[in-house]
Amino acid sequence: MKNIVVHQLDSVPIEKQSIEFVERKGIGHPDSLIDGIVESVSQELGKEYLSKAGAVLHHNVDKGLIIGGSSEASFGYGKITKPIEVIITGRATEYFEGTHFEVNEIAKSTVAKYLKGHTRFLDMEKEVVIDSKIAKGSADLQHIFMRNDGVALANDTSFGIGFAPLSETERLVLETEKYLNSADYKARMPMVGEDIKVMGLREDDKISLTVAIAFVAPLIENIDEYVSIKEKVKRDILSFAKKITEKSVDVEINTGDSLDKQVVYLTKSGLSCEAGDDGSVGRGNRVNGLITPFRNMSLEAAAGKNPISHVGKIYNILAMLLSSAIVKDYPDIDECNVAVLSQIGRKIDNPKNLSIGIAASSDLFRNLNSKVTYVAEGWLEKIGLLTEDIYKGKYSTF
Repeated sequence: MKNIVVHQLDSVPIEKQSIEFVERKGIGHPDSLIDGIVESVSQELGKEYLSKAGAVLHHNVDKGLIIGGSSEASFGYGKITKPIEVIITGRATEYFEGTHFEVNEIAKSTVAKYLKGHTRFLDMEKEVVIDSKIAKGSADLQHIFMRNDGVALANDTSFGIGFAPLSETERLVLETEKYLNSADYKARMPMVGEDIKVMGLREDDKISLTVAIAFVAPLIENIDEYVSIKEKVKRDILSFAKKITEKSVDVEINTGDSLDKQVVYLTKSGLSCEAGDDGSVGRGNRVNGLITPFRNMSLEAAAGKNPISHVGKIYNILAMLLSSAIVKDYPDIDECNVAVLSQIGRKIDNPKNLSIGIAASSDLFRNLNSKVTYVAEGWLEKIGLLTEDIYKGKYSTF
């Protein structure tokens, strides 16, 4: 047993609490955009390292910033007057056994590719300025990264947090944003921009969703069409919600609008960062795609960290997957919380502590204690496969 502690939770499971807040920043939110960008930079660096060096070399590109531009938007019209800026920084291996890696050029091309793949209305030549200031990595961390010939050694003292199952409110918030940003929905409603934020409030059996949507101004003719589109999106969300929950659901969209003054949420590109809204790595969703203040959470910025030894990424994903696996194997569990603590220089398959909290009856808990420990040991034994899946992009970090 590798420092695994299983304990019975004495807290009230989230579904049985009277109040719940849940937030999801969509793929076009500036915080999500920069998370997605730096994670893609990490993956592209990994591919280059594998191709030329045969291994994913040390890097951490988990620092990045989107600086909002300026724009003009009105019905039927949109123009970005000051470009959006994207700055990537961090540390990465530039030289290895005589091979030079163009880390900043890889980063800049990856930014452009990511934005082209996740937005529809940005002119990459005129409306976005990209810069990369990635420097050489810390010598001591590179030493830790390279010195172990088997399982990687943790390059930080940190912890990861995960929980399962998701509550109905959490699933509704998560899936609503994905639905609105799906290719099918965009084909039907192209004026719905990518910058979408969903805030959920559950009060007993009533759920209210406050949804912010950056509508695409050139595709909307006038205020009447705008109101009609908002109502259509609201009906779509309410219809979609019935697939997830039987609870009462209320939806409000762009509550800051002033319809009588025709001051509404319009953008040229479907992105708020065109008009001064900035984005920073780690300020958005956790690795399960949500911000959940009523749950245990890590404040670690997982996106952009190296997938081989940085436990700030690995252990958060591991905790999420392990908690989900436990409740899948033992569905009578009401709730499972997992926390994994690393120690710098320690093998990542042997954490300083792995804590598993189980919300279940005393009889069920006694029966599951050793079984849950066995499941956790299995995940630690295959952590090398997990890190491989992470650098291949199998798991989202936001």
